Amino acid sequence: MERIAQWISRLFGAALLFLSGFVALETLLRKLFNTSLQGADELGGYVLAFGASAAFVVALIDRAHVRIDVLHQKFPLRLQAWIDFAAVLSLGVLGLFFLYVGWFVIKDTIAYKSTAATPWRTPLIYPQAAWYAGLAIFALCSFWLSLRALRLVLAGRIGEVIHEFNPKTAEEELAEELDQLSIR
Repeated sequence: MERIAQWISRLFGAALLFLSGFVALETLLRKLFNTSLQGADELGGYVLAFGASAAFVVALIDRAHVRIDVLHQKFPLRLQAWIDFAAVLSLGVLGLFFLYVGWFVIKDTIAYKSTAATPWRTPLIYPQAAWYAGLAIFALCSFWLSLRALRLVLAGRIGEVIHEFNPKTAEEELAEELDQLSIR
């Protein structure tokens, strides 16, 4: 799972770097030659759409999704494990809902052969397919993690569930930041 998150993060980072270069080139062309490539805003929208769905996956794997855990730590460990399973399962259900609703968007785009209302006239199926793929990866990862959590809980391996699925503690987040700082 860590490799998936790392791969998606790098892909999105590369897309953002490309977009930054494109916007810089667009700005230079406008200022120096009074001309435009057009479409920087369109390209930015596509990168943002893919990045949003990809961010769901990274947040899921890194346990960075927001949970209200004021009472969570006060519950017995077995109950915490079941709550963690329910949390990751609910993310899987949310992923399925995204896929369900997103499919109607994809279906309409295919049926109408929709293109962007911009000078590029991009067939919308391409950016929407990347967006939908990100949603599909999110749904698959969340259900894979749900199955793992359920298997661990049923096997009584509560410590592993706590380690892998509990919300990150402040100490864990601090340790990660310090590790990343030492790498830089």
